[in-house]
Amino acid sequence: MALCPVTGGESLAGQDEYETLETFFAKIDLSFAERLVKSCFHTHGPGRPPRSPLGVFRAFIVMRMKGVPSLRALVRLLNVNRRLRRLCLIKRGEGGYPRSVLSRFTRRVGAEKLNQIIEDKVVTLLKKGGAEGVDAVFDASFIKAWSRRHPSNNRLGYSDRDAMVGRTGRSYQLGYKLHLSVDWERKLPLAHRVAPANHNEKRYSTTLLEKTKRILKKAGAKLRRVIADSQYSSQKLRETAETVIPFPANQKPGVKGLLRVDKWFRSHGPERQRREYRKRPAVETVFSFLKTQYNMTVNKVRGLKNVGVYIRYSLLALTLNREAAEKLDRPDKATSPTYFNT
Repeated sequence: MALCPVTGGESLAGQDEYETLETFFAKIDLSFAERLVKSCFHTHGPGRPPRSPLGVFRAFIVMRMKGVPSLRALVRLLNVNRRLRRLCLIKRGEGGYPRSVLSRFTRRVGAEKLNQIIEDKVVTLLKKGGAEGVDAVFDASFIKAWSRRHPSNNRLGYSDRDAMVGRTGRSYQLGYKLHLSVDWERKLPLAHRVAPANHNEKRYSTTLLEKTKRILKKAGAKLRRVIADSQYSSQKLRETAETVIPFPANQKPGVKGLLRVDKWFRSHGPERQRREYRKRPAVETVFSFLKTQYNMTVNKVRGLKNVGVYIRYSLLALTLNREAAEKLDRPDKATSPTYFNT
């Protein structure tokens, strides 16, 4: 009988759960990631040898796949759960990874190397999928900060000075935004940018476009069109790519034959553009996976750099889910976040 993943006690369902997670790690290729994370630590010479960099990296993937809310909870989990210890390459008789080791790992690896790992996986998946032309969907989603507002400046964070107050739905909250470009057909993140919540979508639209084109070029594919909501309606973006973006009411008022969306989210305009605009919810699906299944909204860290690192682990977990599903010849499970974790 297997151990409960949180308490370490016995669980009837645990056996099937960890078999599927073991299958997940057996099917994904982390060789490129292993080389990158090992380069952040010394491998010979004086000093205590580091704990397994690949094992610690696996621990962060487990953290996102299992929805573990904090490093303290991850430490407790790895101290009591034998099967997860094996998955995270902790040898018999060794202690689990302490919080200091996990924190040091995030600082040394950082966001840049995680970006390289995610990009490598995305390019590989696009090549294997035979992607030629891709419709990219742009959008941004709010991530709440782990802080309260500053008492003397209501727009800033108190314990998290990088967080800013921005709009989320019909209210304003303190936090960050994940700006994301998604392959409509495969529900695959292509490019991303993490920024304070008060930064407008237009500010990062050209950056997302350039990164998306670069990644698609490496995969031997081309960008067909950009699909986004009216927040991305800018002349610069329309001039640099074929776009399916509604014009807001204050742009070209009175001009007919343009794509527009009313307050009930009904699209009006040319039939072809209306049909293409129906692809936009694909990015909402990806945000839903990231938030509800890969724990992106649970951030027990402060600062733009730290929050960005944990967001990227969620993006990586979603991407690895597709790789594992395709290698199992189960493409229908590539967008099922619970398939390897039920």
